[in-house]
Amino acid sequence: MKAMITGASSGIGRDIALNLAKLNYDLILIGRDKQALEEVKTIINNKVKVKIIVVDLSNLQKVKELYVLTKNDDIDILVNNAGFGVFGEFWEIDLNTEINMLDVNIRALDMLTKFYLKDMIKKDSGIILNVASSAAFMAGPMLSSYYATKSYVYRLSLAINEELRRRKSKVQISVLCPGPVDTKFNERAGVKFGVKALSSNYVAKYTIEKMLSGKTIIIPGFKMKFVKFMVRFLPDKFVARINYNIQKKKDK
Repeated sequence: MKAMITGASSGIGRDIALNLAKLNYDLILIGRDKQALEEVKTIINNKVKVKIIVVDLSNLQKVKELYVLTKNDDIDILVNNAGFGVFGEFWEIDLNTEINMLDVNIRALDMLTKFYLKDMIKKDSGIILNVASSAAFMAGPMLSSYYATKSYVYRLSLAINEELRRRKSKVQISVLCPGPVDTKFNERAGVKFGVKALSSNYVAKYTIEKMLSGKTIIIPGFKMKFVKFMVRFLPDKFVARINYNIQKKKDK
């Protein structure tokens, strides 16, 4: 069995890799930081086979090259975890940084999902885990583009899930929607969490358990399950106002 994980150098991606290694999955670890990927490989300590590929997924040509490089690896699980956020009012955010985020969070994920899904459909087996966020369920002033990217990931995954169900495919797609997680996300986004974050190791273990049991929508923690339930009954504009007040407190 083999799993490929993007954004595997830290946070949820790193811990998913370490926990899949414990389940005897060989790994292909994707990230920009070679040293960090090597550290993950060292922790695994030859318990399974580990291949490291250093690539910046904001370069869409490199995304295509990544698929060409790995398409014959017979991947059983693809984890699309790479992504980041940019904090600030929409009009103030640097355009190039924002486009870079859109390329990683949406376009690269979309491409990898399509490439590997075709292969999985042909062999009628495989799992794709797309990492979204509880941000997918609502608008997020001060992190507007990031929230929008996660909504795309969430809706895309649910749509593909229905397509697979209709064709009676054994291929599975799951989408992870965590709330705040203790990772390097807030450091890169330039924010601080206003509520206690879950540990990435807990989220990784929970996610793998639910993914392997066939769960489509994976939401770690009771708080975020409650949030998803409640936002269904509140006007979108009201939720956006609440979110603005919450996000503003994150400003460093």
